[in-house]
Amino acid sequence: MRRTARLLAGTALAVAAAAPAEAAVDAVHTAAHLRSAQTGRLDVYPSTVTPGSQVTVNTAACGDPGSATGDAGAVGAGTFTLAPSTHQGEAIGQFQVPPSAQPGTYEIVAKCAEGDRQVSGDLVVALNAVHEQVQPRGSVKTGVGGGLGPDPVQTAAGVTALAVAAAGGTWLLHRRARGDGI
Repeated sequence: MRRTARLLAGTALAVAAAAPAEAAVDAVHTAAHLRSAQTGRLDVYPSTVTPGSQVTVNTAACGDPGSATGDAGAVGAGTFTLAPSTHQGEAIGQFQVPPSAQPGTYEIVAKCAEGDRQVSGDLVVALNAVHEQVQPRGSVKTGVGGGLGPDPVQTAAGVTALAVAAAGGTWLLHRRARGDGI
């Protein structure tokens, strides 16, 4: 009976420690999204292209409903529209790099429809497709969980959750060794 009570107490402590950790990971993810919106970054994908390629840009800097006017005139592509996307608070748009574009780095700019906020990102035009290689980012969307990836904030939240669980287990073992009745 005491053994079952100890196992149940240890399990309850581990679950109690994990629940706040999950909430902390969600809060950290939301804070990272807000920081991205505040820094005014325009994400350009792919960031390195060949002349004639299609480019997608998105930003969270414009908030909801998230629309903007883009300017790719530096590379010769003119203006384009960024419309609200399926990701809450993000605007997305596309343009095509002209086949006559010269190699180099070009600034792509987007001006939010509401307010006077302006964001920018860089586009690199290269002559060979070798420069188009894009490193995968994030985790595989399998629905069963996945790795946290290189995001240091999420990694720190995961390490914190494990530390809390380890401390709780150590505390239970210590009390058991002393004979405190758990």
